[in-house]
Amino acid sequence: MSAALIAFAVLFVLLFLGLPIGLAMGLVGVVGFGLLIDWTPAFALVGQIAIDNVMNYNFSVLPLFILMGALFAHSRMADELYEAGNAFLGHYRGGLAMATILACGGFSAVSGSSLACAAAMTKVSVPIMRRYNYAPGFAAATVAAGSTLDILIPPSISMVIYATLTDVNLGKLMMAGFLPGLLTIGCYIAVIVAVTSIWPRLGPAGARTGWRDRLRASRDVWPMVLLFTVVLGGIYVGVFTPTEAAGIGAFGAFVLAAARRRLTRAQIASMILDTALTTSTIFFVVIGALLFANLITASGSAAALQQWVASLNLPQTALILVLLAIYIVLGCMLDASAMTVLTVPIFFPIVTQAGIDPIWFGIFVIIVVGIGMITPPVGLLLFVVRAFVADVTVRQVFYGILPFFVGDAVRIGLLILFPGIVLVLPQMMK
Repeated sequence: MSAALIAFAVLFVLLFLGLPIGLAMGLVGVVGFGLLIDWTPAFALVGQIAIDNVMNYNFSVLPLFILMGALFAHSRMADELYEAGNAFLGHYRGGLAMATILACGGFSAVSGSSLACAAAMTKVSVPIMRRYNYAPGFAAATVAAGSTLDILIPPSISMVIYATLTDVNLGKLMMAGFLPGLLTIGCYIAVIVAVTSIWPRLGPAGARTGWRDRLRASRDVWPMVLLFTVVLGGIYVGVFTPTEAAGIGAFGAFVLAAARRRLTRAQIASMILDTALTTSTIFFVVIGALLFANLITASGSAAALQQWVASLNLPQTALILVLLAIYIVLGCMLDASAMTVLTVPIFFPIVTQAGIDPIWFGIFVIIVVGIGMITPPVGLLLFVVRAFVADVTVRQVFYGILPFFVGDAVRIGLLILFPGIVLVLPQMMK
């Protein structure tokens, strides 16, 4: 156990010094394994883990889903999603914030990256909210909270990683995220309604939109809804696999963007390059996390932790709450992909032995990883949003995100009390 504690301490020092997380985890994993076991197998693991993951068929969906999201972002479809939400909700108190949550949900249905969602929606929604005198921190925090939907509503990069690590059916896992995603949207909108009712200055009402403009905004959005329905519906009824769905989704996004005449050759080349870079970054993080996880396993810490938790004989709810606390703490410091790769191999045997459904646990992991990404002091999404609104202070964003944790507590409680919210759609799949 002492070797694992030293490894984590060194890892956090390297992260504090500014090393990329994939490089930091890989470096600690290789050096630690070499010192603990031997240098020859330590270096051999680098090549073996890299080859095994790059050649893994399940990961082939990643560049396709990333390209799909890039096409929507570059063709300004995120603007149309926000305009549609604003047309119907903007005139209510807090309505622009509600429209932001809905737009984030819509963007999440065609993208698998919370960072991409945060970047796109910050540029679209925050300037309009600021124009109507929304509190700066509350406006920025709304985007950060809404961006967590991107790893929950399929397609999701985190779902691909979890399914690969656990051999859980990826199609069923994607379907399992749909209803919790809708629940999250409902909880966050309820938070906005409550907060703006108590403190109206945080989210004043915007301008009312006429029905003609509402219908026009709805017309612009329906092709995206249709594409999402085809992709997810095809998986649900078994017409095609998640990998085939990713290909169809990417092609459909390209057709929609081309039909709107919003793509130039330079933009297409830029998107392909961005997709390659993003995919490479994810692989780099996954490989680094697996090297670090191998060190934890070799040190005996993972087995010791599993035995210790098993000896406590915790009921399922208590076990879930313990894991929730661990994930939130880790989420303050680690990337979502890194946290998933690092923790799932350790915790998955514990939860399955406790009788917890692996698909339910996958959705639970994805939700709490998302919560970690908006938890101060190092919530990654908070700083991504802050980077695009330079006149908003970090303190303001931290204060703005606090009410959304109430919504998070409610949705986690509901998922624990009613696991069918997660499991009903996967159980109905063919």
